[in-house]
Amino acid sequence: MYRILMIAPTSFFADYGCHVRILEEARILQKLGLGVKIVTYYKGRNLPNLDIERTPPVPWRTEYEVGSSRHKIAFDALLAWQSLRAALRYRPHIIHAHLHEGALIGLALSRLTRAPMVFDFQGSMTSEMLDHRFIQQGSLTYRFWHWLEQQINHRPNVILTSSQHATTLLQNEFGVSKERVQPLPDCVNIDVFRPRRPEDEPELAALKAKWDIPPDRTVVIYVGLLAPYQGTHLLLQAAHTVLRVRQDAHFMVMGFPGVDSYRAQASALGLDGHITFTGCMPYEDLPAHLRLGDIAVAPKISATESSGKLLNYMACALPTVAFDTAVNREYLGEYGIYARTGDPEALAAAILQFMAAPDHGRLLGQRLRPRVAQRFSWDDTGQRLLSIYQRLAGSPAQTAATHTEELYQQHVH
Repeated sequence: MYRILMIAPTSFFADYGCHVRILEEARILQKLGLGVKIVTYYKGRNLPNLDIERTPPVPWRTEYEVGSSRHKIAFDALLAWQSLRAALRYRPHIIHAHLHEGALIGLALSRLTRAPMVFDFQGSMTSEMLDHRFIQQGSLTYRFWHWLEQQINHRPNVILTSSQHATTLLQNEFGVSKERVQPLPDCVNIDVFRPRRPEDEPELAALKAKWDIPPDRTVVIYVGLLAPYQGTHLLLQAAHTVLRVRQDAHFMVMGFPGVDSYRAQASALGLDGHITFTGCMPYEDLPAHLRLGDIAVAPKISATESSGKLLNYMACALPTVAFDTAVNREYLGEYGIYARTGDPEALAAAILQFMAAPDHGRLLGQRLRPRVAQRFSWDDTGQRLLSIYQRLAGSPAQTAATHTEELYQQHVH
């Protein structure tokens, strides 16, 4: 069966966003009998039953890198070298690259090994740089990075997109042909992420006690990175507005980095006693903690990135408030409650709407779960991904791995 070399220019595994997509893709491919090797940065959490290779450490930078950073230039140079070494040893049939940095490395390896490359596109690189305030719109550096993104987008054999919005972006803004783009949405394991049941009550009571959440509060849940482009500051402002109206609300914020900074902001807004910051929430502990929630919120203001947290909310049948973006509507459809993007008062009003009509909220949550089960199943996605590999590479015995073997022999001799 196929050997897949995944290039992940991030500190895999950390408990957020694109890491979950990488993890679940690797798991479903292994379930289908494929071999998967993941090459990634030196930091990150090793997980059982995954073949992970890491770059050497960078002594001057020990923190996790989230988003755009000049330090990633060194990280990616080391990742390119480690990926080359892995390709020579592993002799992959397919190179599966995540994010634009991974795609750039993957394109070079694809030319060297003649193994087809699949690019897992999870949002516009230049839009993310703008979101992280790494570059300014219209600047010389913006034009360079946009040009580089354009070049990367036009060279993979296939581009996988996590949303229809991303597909439209590639076709309309970057002129990528429709035939080259394959929508492959984020998915969720609905057996693990499920609604609360009566037998869960003792565990949930213990978790509320652990996090000092009074039992009579309506718990508003957020999970994800803490950052301006994720709308964390807007969530805190919305919480302040909600608590002026309803003192029975409690906000549970699960994520990192910058926890101390956001905790200080929350305290300045008078949220003490009504907000809990858990820090990084291990992915395996997330389902139980989501079941604590009565309402879920997704305040991300980025218009191009996917929002996989919504799928977790949906699988847990949580009534969900989100900003009104194309990606959020693609996931939630008619069963989400939408607020004007970037407006914390509108976000607060939507949360209060659910609090005022909890039965209506529960009904919407119950309708979200079958929607996610029908549209966002990892089993279906795994079969689609396998068919893409088969179309690109043929049978494993006939693939470009033979060319990689030739390159390997040249290297050792």
